[in-house]
Amino acid sequence: MLTADHAVAARYRELRQATRDGRPEAAEELLRNMSAEVRVRIVRMIDAAQLGHIGGDLSVTDILVTLFGAVLDVDPEHPRSPGRDRFVLSKGHCAAALYSTLAHCGYFADKELDTFMAPLSALNGHPNRRKVPGVETNTGPLGHGFPVAVGSALAARLTGGNWRTVVVLGDGEMQEGSNWEAAMTAGHHGLSSLTAVVDRNRLQQGARTEDTKTLEPLADKWTAFGWETRVVDGHDHTALLAAFGPSTDGRPVAVIADTIKGKGVSFMEDRVEWHHKVPDKQQVQAAIEELSR
Repeated sequence: MLTADHAVAARYRELRQATRDGRPEAAEELLRNMSAEVRVRIVRMIDAAQLGHIGGDLSVTDILVTLFGAVLDVDPEHPRSPGRDRFVLSKGHCAAALYSTLAHCGYFADKELDTFMAPLSALNGHPNRRKVPGVETNTGPLGHGFPVAVGSALAARLTGGNWRTVVVLGDGEMQEGSNWEAAMTAGHHGLSSLTAVVDRNRLQQGARTEDTKTLEPLADKWTAFGWETRVVDGHDHTALLAAFGPSTDGRPVAVIADTIKGKGVSFMEDRVEWHHKVPDKQQVQAAIEELSR
């Protein structure tokens, strides 16, 4: 079992304190710096493994960093605390972004990221709750994580728990019918403790989402299913912090986060081939230089 990195956890607590103290500029700077570090680590992990989904990892980074760095009520040193908020990465193929974020928040040592996808590593290509602290449920097959998150929110209501449940979905994943069954159920029950975040980078494996199966008007669809819907720049930490606030009207919250696949690396941005393409050595160096500016 991976164990918490106490030194990194201390930096994480500094970020949480800046958020609680109402110092948005300090929190935004810390989040921006963490996102840059997480992205560099993602590139290095995928280079070492020669496997991964780099485009989606880079698009979802700011969402994950904002959630774990400043929003979710979680403790890296006590990841199974009963009252913790629950987080589900339904787009489980972007595990590298989740692992890098967890390591930067102190859930386990950074050196463990070097084992990403290696034989017998805890850091599989899809997250495993039995091996990685901070992972609530195993995900990977698209359309599975969201229904689990709805179950978590229902469990909180039935047991009197006060935890929030947050689930992050890919936009291509929204073509799965199970997700709309889950959305309908959450809306019907008024699960106000549930937040669904769509990483809306408009690309999926092999094509643009709208060329595969039309999603727009996506916000209107969520609203029609009984959700309080918010559209936000998915790379603006301050805007994300506001969008991740609790429900204002007793409905579950849907956050459509407009993002760019491959964010931060010019030759990857908005390019469908980088869904799971692995950069060569020159591209790795160029990517790290861009992300480190």
